[in-house]
Amino acid sequence: MLDDRKLAVLKAIVTDYVASREPVGSKALVERHRLDVSSATVRNDMAVLEEEGYITQPHTSAGRIPTDKGYRLFVDRLATIKPLSPAERRAISMFLAGAVDLDDMVTRTVRLLAQVTRQVAIVQYPVTQRSTVRHVEFISLTPERVLGIVALAGGAVGRAEQHVFEVPTNSEDDIHAIRGRIREAIVGRSPADAAGALGGILEEVAPEHRALAATLVSVTLELLGPQHTGQVVVAGVPNLASFGSSFETSMRPLLEALEEQVVLMHLLGEASGDDITVRIGEENTAEGFRSTSLIASAYGSSDDLMASLGVVGPTRMDYPSTIASVRAVARYVSRFLTES
Repeated sequence: MLDDRKLAVLKAIVTDYVASREPVGSKALVERHRLDVSSATVRNDMAVLEEEGYITQPHTSAGRIPTDKGYRLFVDRLATIKPLSPAERRAISMFLAGAVDLDDMVTRTVRLLAQVTRQVAIVQYPVTQRSTVRHVEFISLTPERVLGIVALAGGAVGRAEQHVFEVPTNSEDDIHAIRGRIREAIVGRSPADAAGALGGILEEVAPEHRALAATLVSVTLELLGPQHTGQVVVAGVPNLASFGSSFETSMRPLLEALEEQVVLMHLLGEASGDDITVRIGEENTAEGFRSTSLIASAYGSSDDLMASLGVVGPTRMDYPSTIASVRAVARYVSRFLTES
């Protein structure tokens, strides 16, 4: 068990190393932090911290740097989350308030996270359970080509999906008649219920119109589907360049992992349901991320939709500020999604 003085030394080492990117020596700690002890005492404390695995000496005669274990203790017991300033809170709120639909909200969120944290941001698309079908439309572009549109409403975010497809040659009146049956069957229902209700439409139309009806029903089912289920978007990859040698031996695997949706889903899956999840170094089991830190949060609402967002960066990151930013963005997005 580390005493308060050794914990203070560890906190000082983490703080200085994150700020300077250079190994930290005992003299610098005494000069920068009011530890009220001599350099020799600090050296002894550093020796204990190193023996316990909280810090390490990267080179002979160099200062010390934190290990994954040291960062974990810092996050769990020593870090004080930095509150966002009123200006920062207003900026987040205003930036997200301009979103017009789900795609825009996700795009704005991932860009915002990358900007405010200067890390790589990852945002999972939410899948709403409260959506209902608001409108169905089929617009004839040519005698053989039709634009299909299905609009969904749910919370503060609506979603409109569209698709251009070919149909058997039929009159526009036939298309309108079948559209009317589809609307009657599904408008006001959830996507899942709407999909089930479409099954009986083919039996209701005349045999000569069933080919057209089958095409329109098939397109409607496609547009009802959760288009973004499992999709993760990424922003801020160029921020990796600012980390210098932090990823000296692992930059390539990290870049490759950032392109794999399955890997990203696995990474964010560990944050599902938690206010804030912090995974440091080897705690990340996802391939390519074992030399990084992940700070993630679930967002959404318990009775509607849930998803996760977060940032990935070097283990040498400003944990208090990054945790505060991720938490704030997750809360603002949750509020945006659930307000009517």
